[in-house]
Amino acid sequence: MDKNMIIALVRQEMMLAMGCTEPAASALAGAKARDIVAQFGQKIERAEIFASRDLIKNAMSVGIPNCQLKGIQAAVALGISGGSVADGLGILSHITPSQIESAKAVPISLSMVGDVPPLFVQVRVHTCDHIGEATIRDEHDHFSNLRLDGKLLQDDCSAHCEQRSASAGAKVLGSRQVSEISLENIVEMACAISEEEGSFLLDAVQTNLKIAEHGLSEEYGLCVGRTAMKDLHRNPTSLTEAFAVGAALAAAGSDARMAGCNLGVVINSGSGNQGLTVTVPVYIVAQYLKASSLSLTRALFISQCVALVLTACKDRLSALCGAFTASIATACAYVYLLGGDCKVMDRAINVMVGNLTGIICDGAKMTCPLKIHSSLDAAGLAVMIALEGHGPGSESGICGSDSLQAIRSLSRISTEGMEETDKTILSIMLEKSC
Repeated sequence: MDKNMIIALVRQEMMLAMGCTEPAASALAGAKARDIVAQFGQKIERAEIFASRDLIKNAMSVGIPNCQLKGIQAAVALGISGGSVADGLGILSHITPSQIESAKAVPISLSMVGDVPPLFVQVRVHTCDHIGEATIRDEHDHFSNLRLDGKLLQDDCSAHCEQRSASAGAKVLGSRQVSEISLENIVEMACAISEEEGSFLLDAVQTNLKIAEHGLSEEYGLCVGRTAMKDLHRNPTSLTEAFAVGAALAAAGSDARMAGCNLGVVINSGSGNQGLTVTVPVYIVAQYLKASSLSLTRALFISQCVALVLTACKDRLSALCGAFTASIATACAYVYLLGGDCKVMDRAINVMVGNLTGIICDGAKMTCPLKIHSSLDAAGLAVMIALEGHGPGSESGICGSDSLQAIRSLSRISTEGMEETDKTILSIMLEKSC
């Protein structure tokens, strides 16, 4: 597959987001629905939200930046009351006190819908005479259709946010094509990428390091990162400590993000937590190893690409924790930095699949940093095992004869095996919120 096409894919996926991406997507849909009826100058009297199980689950308990609100209805209300579609997934970065007050005045109903993709949110706003409708599906900033009074205005269109247009608007590759990119292909392309071509990868690390360092300096949520950093040196003295510091920093960034911190994160696979997981730890290990800037660039390319491939093998939102699959990608980047080849990466992937497959996603909230830390801790161990020449085979449960077979097993468990699990998770969450 063409290197430039893969670089374009990675650039397109690495958007800057403010806060959790499910509330941001919901706010984006609310703002777009409002824009559709704005031409009539009529007050919005009420709004309706129709969302998938997984989108409701992920938006339910996470903090929204710049306010004390939580949940999908609050996010949509903020989008309606003053959000700008041009801000894309950064739509929640400029919330004002008056916007918060206006948001509280809009009655909003929420309905869960079936037979839709896991990532789906539709917002209808009602004035006295008109109804505006905006639907986002499959990706967090992708409007699949827009309607005015039931009439289709635009079908399968881009959000047209600045970030999306800067990365060429239409998707470079579909999920099926991405899922077919091999590990060997990724490593081959990584070894051919120049520092100049991959400069955006280094920029993303610096952005994500800011919120990670901030998460260490303040008390957010469970303080997973701060707690994990106790007794560790910020400049690691061993590889094991470098793995631990990377995990702690990534968790600290998530501590801040899940609490509604107003610092941005460069995402992967539509997720800020996954974006933190595939960047910050790789940087820390590269720093410890005194790797060149070019080696770091190539390692980051590997982690970003492998994470995108793994996400393409399952749904973007599912019952399987995304931090786990992102940590598998980070393990591959570690192997590259430590001089290992595709065979070592292959073993590391199989070890990870044999270890933490089944770690559930129960929405975005303060316990996500725990899962990031646990998954990255497992990644460091998997790499050390793989470098020693060890790895499970197909006789070991769901593990495969190679990583490709293991990933197929992971995909089946996420889609076929965890469907009822996903329903049960949301049922438990909804029962508690009543």
